[in-house]
Amino acid sequence: MQRFWPYILLTRLNRPIGIFLLLWPTLWALWLASNGQPEVKMVAIFIAGVVLMRSAGCVINDYADRHLDLYVQRTQNRPLTCGQIKPQNALILFMFLVFFAALLVWQLNTLTQILSLGALVLVMLYPFMKRFTHWPQLFLGMAFACAVPMAFSAQTGQIPWLAGLLFLITVLWTVAYDTMYAMTDRADDVKIGIKSTAILFGDKDKFIIALLQSSVLALLLYLGNLLNLNISYYLGLTGAAGFALYQMVLIWHRQPQACLQAFLNNNWFGFSVFVGIVCNYLCASA
Repeated sequence: MQRFWPYILLTRLNRPIGIFLLLWPTLWALWLASNGQPEVKMVAIFIAGVVLMRSAGCVINDYADRHLDLYVQRTQNRPLTCGQIKPQNALILFMFLVFFAALLVWQLNTLTQILSLGALVLVMLYPFMKRFTHWPQLFLGMAFACAVPMAFSAQTGQIPWLAGLLFLITVLWTVAYDTMYAMTDRADDVKIGIKSTAILFGDKDKFIIALLQSSVLALLLYLGNLLNLNISYYLGLTGAAGFALYQMVLIWHRQPQACLQAFLNNNWFGFSVFVGIVCNYLCASA
């Protein structure tokens, strides 16, 4: 086990928060696309795909940042930075993870396979965006949101405009929580020239995060009204709104550890929305 531990650290399997943050919008989409009755096989494929592609994303991110992570307190002990894993081994692992994800996608329809190629491109581009733009969080949001149209296309064979709405919601939510995450490293990032929305927003960071969260909740309310979802869904949104408010309290003084806690708390935001969606269909069929 000790021999493989650096690879577990590299893929962040010891820290599954990224898996959950990618998983919740995927499950939202699967349940909405199937009217609350997704195929078990489809759910299994997408969950496995989320784990594989999130792991692959972590590997390529650390490969891209292996020379920069040394200068950031939070990341200076990562396996590639410390020399525990050779860069070429990390690339081999990345290719294996993508290969197994491709085997999963191969079981889905052609449209979903095409969409998966776009998702892969975004996963590979994202780690390098922080060198060229203050909007790497936007690229991460689009990479995460690709699972939404893929879920709709896999389940229904098409991409309705509802998938576009959920795609936008996912992007906005990701930019909000990943800005919280970037706030934890802001001081180090400024020193070494890494760009992020946390740096771009500056003193307006809290206001813009609140605006993003409010937009996400407003669009989720619109989605519920559009689909005539019942009270269960809105109770789930109420819970999500409570978590969003708690996150604002956490980041208020911009303390790095509190900002990290706010980022992690987004798991419960996504979970609350998912519970609301599931309960909506359970109550409707009762």
